[in-house]
Amino acid sequence: MSSDLYRPIPYHPERLSRAESHQRGAEFFQELDQRRSVRFFSDEPVPRELIELAIRTASTAPSGAHRQPWTFVAVSDAETKRQIRIAAEEEERRSYLGGRMPDDWLEALAPLGTDWRKPFLETVPWLVVAFEQVWSFHPDGSRRKNYYVKESVGLACGLFITALHHMGLATLTHTPSPMRFLSQILGRPDNERPYILFPVGYPAPDCQVPDIQRKPLEEVAVWNPKSS
Repeated sequence: MSSDLYRPIPYHPERLSRAESHQRGAEFFQELDQRRSVRFFSDEPVPRELIELAIRTASTAPSGAHRQPWTFVAVSDAETKRQIRIAAEEEERRSYLGGRMPDDWLEALAPLGTDWRKPFLETVPWLVVAFEQVWSFHPDGSRRKNYYVKESVGLACGLFITALHHMGLATLTHTPSPMRFLSQILGRPDNERPYILFPVGYPAPDCQVPDIQRKPLEEVAVWNPKSS
């Protein structure tokens, strides 16, 4: 069934042999298994076209009813980055030191060595904030409901992270809570809510990351389960 909004077109993706599929999959896994969240960034400039490519890649994500309910706001202006750092650190200080975070959450974070200080928010050449569009608009300006918004934006953010890593860039999924200050500083409309703040840049020459281990396959995959 077709309509003005949905016109089926032929789809014939490249069909690979079993060996080619395995090779591609293994190489891609090895590449992404090297990815780490970074908190120590270089101030080396990053060309805008790389950020554009990452956002375009993110926008290939599937979304509820193909509403694509996301906006990526990219910031390189030093003064705006400074404002974001000040506001983010204030919220983080209240979380770490003001009792917002329960003890078990602080205990879980302790091995990562994080605290309320976020100097990287000014060091990095780019801050990219993903906003979720709680609703969008019809051509006449009336509200239009979006579907599976958080799931859709989460998928887009995953592809954004993957694209950055593939281009040799690093990032961090920074989620100070609450994040309303991002809407205010960046002048976003009422239908958007901040979802993730991504500092984007090259790792600093002396960058270090926690020596983490990922769960093995047998702990994250279940095959052909049967109901009890």
